[in-house]
Amino acid sequence: MTKFIFITGGVISSLGKGLTAASIGNLLEHQGLKIAMQKLDPYLNVDPGTMSPYQHGEVYVTDDGAETDLDLGHYERFTNAVMSKKSNSTSGQVYESVIAHERKGDYLGKTVQVIPHITNEIKSRISALGDSVDVVITEIGGTVGDIESLPFLEAIRQFRLDVGHQNALNIHLTYVPYIKAAQEIKTKPTQHSVTKLREIGIQPDILICRTEKHLKKDVRSKIALFCNVEYDSVIEEMDVTTSIYELPLVLNREGLDSKIMQHFGLKMKTVNYSDWHRVIQKIKNPRHTVKIAVVGKYIEHQDAYKSIYESITHAGISNNCRVKTKRIDSEKIEKNGLRKSLVGVDGILVPGGFGKRGIEGKIKVIESARKNKVPFLGLCLGMQCATIEFARNVCSLKGANSIEFDSKTPHPVISLMSEQMEVVDKGGTMRLGAYPCVLQPDTRTYNAYSKKKIFERHRHRYEMNYHYRQRLEASGFIISGSSPDGKLTEIIEIADHPWFVACQFHPEFKSKPVLAHPLFRDFIKAAIKQSKSR
Repeated sequence: MTKFIFITGGVISSLGKGLTAASIGNLLEHQGLKIAMQKLDPYLNVDPGTMSPYQHGEVYVTDDGAETDLDLGHYERFTNAVMSKKSNSTSGQVYESVIAHERKGDYLGKTVQVIPHITNEIKSRISALGDSVDVVITEIGGTVGDIESLPFLEAIRQFRLDVGHQNALNIHLTYVPYIKAAQEIKTKPTQHSVTKLREIGIQPDILICRTEKHLKKDVRSKIALFCNVEYDSVIEEMDVTTSIYELPLVLNREGLDSKIMQHFGLKMKTVNYSDWHRVIQKIKNPRHTVKIAVVGKYIEHQDAYKSIYESITHAGISNNCRVKTKRIDSEKIEKNGLRKSLVGVDGILVPGGFGKRGIEGKIKVIESARKNKVPFLGLCLGMQCATIEFARNVCSLKGANSIEFDSKTPHPVISLMSEQMEVVDKGGTMRLGAYPCVLQPDTRTYNAYSKKKIFERHRHRYEMNYHYRQRLEASGFIISGSSPDGKLTEIIEIADHPWFVACQFHPEFKSKPVLAHPLFRDFIKAAIKQSKSR
């Protein structure tokens, strides 16, 4: 029977439940188990697609077009599991589904309530992932004590009764603070968190304690006693010093995988984790160092470009290189000009986004990258800005723009997709998910991928205007990747440049520490050459 692991969090948010869940997935895959992963989010938004990056961070897109929580990015980077629409459910989706059933009369006149109708809907979404996998790992968003989380916690309480104690495991991630003034580690927040969880009817089997200081034997014993768990089920999760990719190794040393396998009655294998050790070694001891400027409009928020920063790290691992990022607010470029913003950088990356704010700053940076022959990678809106810059400054198309930013532009080199013309609702209506792209031989893009047809994930409404294609190409603008019918431009390059590539899709969603994305990998390779030539 499929096994189920539920991960909850307590005391404070941002403890790293997503990274912990991903690391557990990594450990179980090393044991030869096939896993599926899932995030249950308590907020009422149907998905994060309409939420501001300042509120939610990045929106992670799956192959099948789901706009999801960024933790799903951690799941895919740490494991071989492929996320889908089933991998992220919100309160909004759950209530929407239940109300739709009620409107159809599916409940046969019964009073629709949180228990059992909402909880049954949640349980069905957990069960749906259990086909053809050994273990389902479900992370519950928020912290214990949040009113929004209660239906999800009640659902997993019931779920364990449904499948049997031996087939479900509750892991609680909590915070054990160190009070500097007293020079003591305090266990009371953890005790209160577990008490709250037990009031709901959930007894954690394993406690993972996030901490700055090592937990001595007496502290672990105290936590075990007052939280009603076995001593060796108190797992220390120290802050990692080198990289988040150390976490699976840390938890393996703590014996977490052994405890999980023991609970499920599964035989523990001896695994050397050589692939993950190689990743950490390359991060610790790189041969090269480069500096990459990331020029965006949500720079202040660490999680807004989470997958991009991770993909840059992966590309560094692939090239035996430490990559330092310089984060530049494109709106400040608009106000203050370039000045010394790009001095000493070996590559420039312009990520995606929406809206007019900061666009002219991005265009100025892209012009500098083109003229000064600095390696450049543009993603989604970054490609659109690169197209606008080239149209204005190389093709002399004065006032060229995207109709997103200027509906009256004389040269709409970026225009709304035809199927988007009549769209009114904002949520879930963009071009979303993986689409095929055909690459042109003898291009930097083709050399990076070493294949003619690729599939990449999209999230956008606007496209390069097909009617300007010939005029741009006549001036050295290379369209190196297109949709199979040739109508949609997917990837562009510039002829007279060491490495200038921009794509309409989001390659950052398909990069892993053990396998860097080809475009990021070759971008950093070009940056290393740039660094050596300076």
